[in-house]
Amino acid sequence: MSLDLSRIKALCFDVDGTLSDTDNLYIQKIMHFFPRILFKDPARAARRFIMWIEAPGNALLGLADTLGIDDEMIGIIHWLSRRRRYSPKKFLLVPGVDEMLKQLHGRYPMAVVSARDEDGTLAFLEQFDLVQYFDVIVTGLSAKHTKPYPDPILLAAQKMNASPEACLMIGDTTVDIRAGKSAGAQTVGVLCGFGEEPELKRMGADLILGDTTKLIGVL
Repeated sequence: MSLDLSRIKALCFDVDGTLSDTDNLYIQKIMHFFPRILFKDPARAARRFIMWIEAPGNALLGLADTLGIDDEMIGIIHWLSRRRRYSPKKFLLVPGVDEMLKQLHGRYPMAVVSARDEDGTLAFLEQFDLVQYFDVIVTGLSAKHTKPYPDPILLAAQKMNASPEACLMIGDTTVDIRAGKSAGAQTVGVLCGFGEEPELKRMGADLILGDTTKLIGVL
């Protein structure tokens, strides 16, 4: 796996598990419900449980890919995403993401491409004063279809005056990777969120990084 750095003219970032680290807080709170005597890896079991609650579309696509019915599941994911309601809460930031964005700002046009609604997306970005770094904010209702359809990335590329092929999509799940590949963009999978390396590789991620902040060393 490798990136063609000469192609990259614009960056697209997912939010949950990529910029936002809120779910790790929940995992710590519920891990005691997954005792080691029953679960080989309690942290992984807790993370998967949170994924089903917080991002059912991501979980469903992973299951559908395993069962070979991923195309049929995309319609269900889109339906769920457009009916998802924002619930006010505090967020956590993936450590170092703010500094990374500061360093990348001005070098590339950057977009948020999130399946969250506008309120939830802006609440996260404003809590950490990150809005200043992004030229474009695409949320779950901005395009006709949401991830894993390519529409949000195509819209972000258009707004950044970049071709989709010149974009780099950075995300933590197979939903992000599939959307990026479908749009013709290069993709980076990060392991600080819900996704796991084997499934991200299987979906075709061009590069896998331990966490989002490692991107600065690549670019």
